[in-house]
Amino acid sequence: MKLLPLSIKTAVLSVITAISSLACEAQELNCKVEINADQVQATNKQVFQTLQEAINDYMNTTKFTNAQFATNEKIECRLFFTIKEYSDNTMKGDLQVQSIRPVYNSSYTTTLINFKDSKIDFTYQENEPLIFSENSMESQLTAILNFYAYLILAVDFDSFSRKGGEQFFERAQNIVQLAQSSGEIGWKAFEDSKNRSSVLGSYIEPATSIIRDLTYEYHREGLDEMALSPDKGRAKITSTLENIQKVYNVAPMSVALSMFRDAKFDELVNIYTKGSQTEREKAVEILSPIYPTDLDRITKIKNGTNK
Repeated sequence: MKLLPLSIKTAVLSVITAISSLACEAQELNCKVEINADQVQATNKQVFQTLQEAINDYMNTTKFTNAQFATNEKIECRLFFTIKEYSDNTMKGDLQVQSIRPVYNSSYTTTLINFKDSKIDFTYQENEPLIFSENSMESQLTAILNFYAYLILAVDFDSFSRKGGEQFFERAQNIVQLAQSSGEIGWKAFEDSKNRSSVLGSYIEPATSIIRDLTYEYHREGLDEMALSPDKGRAKITSTLENIQKVYNVAPMSVALSMFRDAKFDELVNIYTKGSQTEREKAVEILSPIYPTDLDRITKIKNGTNK
């Protein structure tokens, strides 16, 4: 084998080291951003394209944590804005937030968050820079982006280790507290049962924080186990549904309940297509009183079919 000259070897090692360093220090999110402004009757639609590019850059280049992520470990997520009103640089509308995670030893991905925020209201001037700050509220828009970045991180980490997302929930809580003092919409406690304050509260308030145990047990002990033992994994998922029942018993209007439904109901239908009758009956017994308007999918669980 021909040996490389020392100078070439040194250069090669330097490149490898640099690449490895970049992989370890990669930003956390692989976020797809889309803005739909079809409902807006505006002459200048370029501002929405500029905003989409700015948010995409912000979410995919801001390093929100000190955690080390390899490029292939980035969290897959999506922000879909629907702008319904635009006047004097103020935009109002909805934001659909979604995140997924891979399931161990399979090509399957599972939805962790699928939430619609209907309290989107912020100002933005075309080409305005979006500045990240963890300890101050630079703008309503960056506060919203930071909140959901930390929520995505928190739930993802919770799904891999019990209460693993604690530090990210703390950062999300700091954002909520800063935003509440600003008087901006979507942050106030008791303002709305499904605003950002309520979403955070569903995870950190003692009465409903058991949803975090469900996140870990459902994904790490349930779904991840199914590749090796489908019956064992499905049995664990069935037992985790009791945590949803506990949330319902103490807080029947908790946003945690609708967030679980929107993220997991279609998946549950598929999981129980191969479940035993006893498992299906148990799942239906728990879910029916909590989700009376979702009888179509609950019936599919009962019958063990996704048709």
